[in-house]
Amino acid sequence: MEGRQEKVVGILGGMGPEATVDLMKRIIDLTPAKDDCDHLRSIVDNNPKVPSRMKAIIDGDGEDPGPCMAEMGKRLERWGADFLVIPCNTAHHYYKNVAEAVSIPVVHLVDLVVEKVVSENPGIKKAGVLASTAVLITKLYETRFAARGVAVVYPETAVQDDLLGVIKRVKAGETGESVRKDLSDICVHLVSRGAEVGILGCTELGIIGENLPMHAVDAAAVLAHEIVAVSRGGKMPHTEVAIS
Repeated sequence: MEGRQEKVVGILGGMGPEATVDLMKRIIDLTPAKDDCDHLRSIVDNNPKVPSRMKAIIDGDGEDPGPCMAEMGKRLERWGADFLVIPCNTAHHYYKNVAEAVSIPVVHLVDLVVEKVVSENPGIKKAGVLASTAVLITKLYETRFAARGVAVVYPETAVQDDLLGVIKRVKAGETGESVRKDLSDICVHLVSRGAEVGILGCTELGIIGENLPMHAVDAAAVLAHEIVAVSRGGKMPHTEVAIS
């Protein structure tokens, strides 16, 4: 990178902590490096004490995570971050809390994934979303795909409950053959519902998302590529796109 200073990413982490570490490993793997100094600087607040998004959105009786996330964003900016990322799809329900609290760009992961799916799959009619039930409730993907003329397919209710169980198992540290098989079976179900592309719309799923029986876009991988492109290549961060 001759003549250009690398940008420093600030990561609002801990949602969950293993997904945050997984993202950092992806960044390292994507960065061409021969020595330590070739890697990217990142400032990470790996804060698992952010109030539960599931309790706030699904149960409806949890503490609002927005103010906590806004404070994290402000701290990361003070500490020297040039742009922010939130490696949690569900947490993008509180994106505006963060974006309005800082003066630096905040990457919008859901918009970024939708753009990738639509641009790489011309003519797509149905996108399958594998995510926390909170993502379904908030329609984070549904609204954005609708603006692009694409319908969203979710698992049937009982299978969606199974998927939420898979996400919780990964959060609890289970990443072995059994939970991977359950995710694979859910993918087969999603294909049977007409999904042309599957989206791993929960960063926990990316941890166990290899060798799935469908074409899948991993949100965590998309975010890692964006971080490297912005930090090293001077790309403008993909912030929220207004939906008319």
